[in-house]
Amino acid sequence: MLLRKTYGIDLGSSSIKVYSFFKNKSYIEKNMIASRGRKIIAVGNEAYEMFEKAPADILVNAPMSFGMIANLELQEIALYSMMKKIDKFLGVGSDIFFSIPLDMTAIEKRAYYYVANGHWLRKNRVFMVEAPVADALAMGVNLQRNMGSMIVNIGAQSTQFSIISDGKIIIAKKIPVGGRQMNESICSEIRKRYNLQIGTRTGKRLKLAMGRLNDQRKDARKVVGIDCVSGLPREEIISGYVVNAGIMNCVNEIAGEMKTFLERIPPQIAYHISREGIYLTGGSTRIPYINNYLASYTGYSFNLSDLYETSTVKGLEKIIRDRDLMKWAQPVKQRKL
Repeated sequence: MLLRKTYGIDLGSSSIKVYSFFKNKSYIEKNMIASRGRKIIAVGNEAYEMFEKAPADILVNAPMSFGMIANLELQEIALYSMMKKIDKFLGVGSDIFFSIPLDMTAIEKRAYYYVANGHWLRKNRVFMVEAPVADALAMGVNLQRNMGSMIVNIGAQSTQFSIISDGKIIIAKKIPVGGRQMNESICSEIRKRYNLQIGTRTGKRLKLAMGRLNDQRKDARKVVGIDCVSGLPREEIISGYVVNAGIMNCVNEIAGEMKTFLERIPPQIAYHISREGIYLTGGSTRIPYINNYLASYTGYSFNLSDLYETSTVKGLEKIIRDRDLMKWAQPVKQRKL
């Protein structure tokens, strides 16, 4: 199998992560497309640079929504464009390992198959790996002899809770709260407190610059937005407390859902998780002290991964490089979908 070109792919709501076996390297690029009518203007990072800046006749959007493929044609174009940058002689007949969300319907699985076997990418063998399994492998969890481990992935648009015991995902839940909702919440708090309208890209920059949970350090940043009353551009100094208030609106929702989820777990598994700690990963876990904040809210300790948004593709890399882990990858054929 490894004589063929082999790739591990994590299609996220915010970015595409690709691992190339032959180059032994992972790549990441924004999962966005800019178009004017039916014409594609820009793909990936170039499209993201146009987000919230493009003229009215140029549409910039993401082919993925809440971890699911929302636009099959655009997703194939975005993936093909990125893979051509990785390998100019892409050809056909590769092995492609996709990380997929839990509880997918046959139609949703078929979308992943056709992304790898559509107009641009053809004759590829497709394997599917459940995303929490890939995350667990990346963080060194022993899936076989396991009395119960909890994996939490806070992504761009959703958060996934999963319990793995004896090699199986026994309980799982996904909620529609992630990094993008944090950005929107920051924009909402600034609009309420300063009467200033800013874009979600600015909200994200403020989150990355000043977002600090459980930290009383005073901080402020100067931003330019649109005055909600006059409609004219205005400069304002934004306090770090306002930014953190926006972040905490979402983090409190995640923590509350997590606490309710933990109460449903059988006592013996909950006891093992309390001793082992909850494994925390995802791009939105870059916020400093988020693990400490969640620990104080739930009463459980957390093992924060330093892989962040690349943990899932790192798990795919481990599966591709280790034959013993191939059992976690399910081969998919069109007639079975």
